[in-house]
This record gives sequence, structure tokens and C-alpha cells, in this order.
Amino acid sequence: MAMTLITTNTESNAASSSFTSGIDSTYKLYIFKFIDLNPATDSTDFQFQVNVAAASGYNETITSTHFRTTHDEADSATTLAYQTGHDQAQGTSYQNIVNAIGNGADESGCGTLWLFNPSSTTYVKHFYCTGQMTFQSTSAQTFAAGYINATGAVDDINFKMASGNFDGTIKMYGVG
Repeated sequence: MAMTLITTNTESNAASSSFTSGIDSTYKLYIFKFIDLNPATDSTDFQFQVNVAAASGYNETITSTHFRTTHDEADSATTLAYQTGHDQAQGTSYQNIVNAIGNGADESGCGTLWLFNPSSTTYVKHFYCTGQMTFQSTSAQTFAAGYINATGAVDDINFKMASGNFDGTIKMYGVG
């Protein structure tokens, strides 16, 4: 199956980054690649939320899970932890997908979000994300997964930091 680049958003000091066209029934899988995310606010989270067709407000219902691994440069601390504050149980908040990204010159975040069958008007929309970031001499990887509890077609997605603006590139691909 081939990946087709649909849109590239290159952001500089942006509050958010939206994809308001190109998500349709052409593909059953959409992949979003985040490249060199650098937030203005130190140790903040990268998030997403969606709208179903003809909706606004980025407040669809999400159920999700989130965990993270870390390893510091001194090889003295490692973790593997469930992140209870980053999941949702039928919540309508933005979903955290890459957390605690540092804002230093040697800190950034990246990752990939898979969104399955967003144009379905029968089933909920499943997603999962892997992210990698650096902060305070620590490398971390995050894993988030869940579903958007909406049977309407999703045609709009928004990405933002939990606090402050950001620089970075987000690419949207269709797979099929």
C-alpha cells in the first residue's frame, strides 16, 4: 500500500495547525507525521482533536490510553509508566499524544499518528500514536491509542500544544 502526501503544514510560532480539507473517503487510513516540534513553553504536551462533518469546536468524545518510557543521558534513570493524566474516558478535551517536549535548542519532539477510516458513518474512529521527544537531558517515547466515539465522518483535525505556540512541520498522508 502506497502513502500519498496530501498536505504539509509548516508552522512558525503557531497556536495550532489544522487540516480542514483532504480527509475524505478516498483513503481508509490517514497518517500524520510530526517533524521537529519545538514549543515556546518548556515541557509541554502536543495534542490533537477532531470535528465530524459540519461540526465545530474540536470537542468530539474520545476514550484513550497513554504510557511513556524514559531514559536519561547519564544512564541513571529509566521509567515505563502509564500516564493517567493523559488518557480520557469519554472525554472531549484535546488528546495528549507527545508529552513534556522541551523548548531548548537541543530539545524537540516528533511522532506519527494513525487515524483509521475517518469517513465511516457507521463505526467509531480508532487511532494510535507514537512520539519521541527530548527534555532536560532525557529521551522519552510516548504511546497513545484509543477511539473517537462518533459515527459521523471526521473531516477536520487540529493539533496544538497544551500551552503556548510552536514551530514544526506536520505532514498528512493517505494510505491505500
